[in-house]
Amino acid sequence: MQTSFDEYSTAYRHVRMQREAGVLELRLHSDDGPLVWGSGPHTELGHCFADVGSDPENRVIILTGTGDRFIADLDKSWVGEMTPVRWDEIYRNGKRLLMNLLDIEVPMIAALNGPATVHAELGLLCDVVLASDTTSFKDAPHFRFGTVPGDGVHVIWPLLLGMNRARHFLLTGRKLSAQEAHDLGVVAEVLPAGQLMSRAHEVATDLLRQPDITLRYTRVAMTQQIKRLMLDHLGYGLALEGLGAVNHWPSE
Repeated sequence: MQTSFDEYSTAYRHVRMQREAGVLELRLHSDDGPLVWGSGPHTELGHCFADVGSDPENRVIILTGTGDRFIADLDKSWVGEMTPVRWDEIYRNGKRLLMNLLDIEVPMIAALNGPATVHAELGLLCDVVLASDTTSFKDAPHFRFGTVPGDGVHVIWPLLLGMNRARHFLLTGRKLSAQEAHDLGVVAEVLPAGQLMSRAHEVATDLLRQPDITLRYTRVAMTQQIKRLMLDHLGYGLALEGLGAVNHWPSE
């Protein structure tokens, strides 16, 4: 059942929301500082995206972080020893997280305000990806620490970088600067940090000139290929990641 903006805008511990003239700004945070990725964001963001996507008053979405980082901090204690029950929760939330983001049927602008080394795909699945010149990309939490990169990064990075470059990126933990990401087609624009949000709102204002149905159907058309790839590969990748995690944290 659809909830009102007044209800869902304050329902999520790790998302600050502000809406003006149909432009909804989602700012990820932990206690008003840069987001620390853990069970809280992993559980709640998929539900948040469902609420955002079901509200017809949201005409353009801006997704950004807090402070000098998009998502670069990880609560390493939140997974712990792996059990089937624990992984089933991670599996369900992992699918909900990306599929509900892709189910948002209005244009999304990512304003990447700094390093995006954990779940960078949340920004990269947006339609217009802007980055500050302080932004960098790296797949920090997966292969280099004994984890299968199967939670969607195995889909989005080959799509953006090409198969061979993406496999190198995921296996070696290589870091991409904002300028390298721009040159490789990962981000559309690189801006000084102080100009990032004003540029995001400038783009949003320009998009608002279009009728609602044009906004929605354009996003639907442009995400269809990505959604199909995620439907084919996300669940399988998460299953492999879970099997690898059981091996990494064997039960006694």
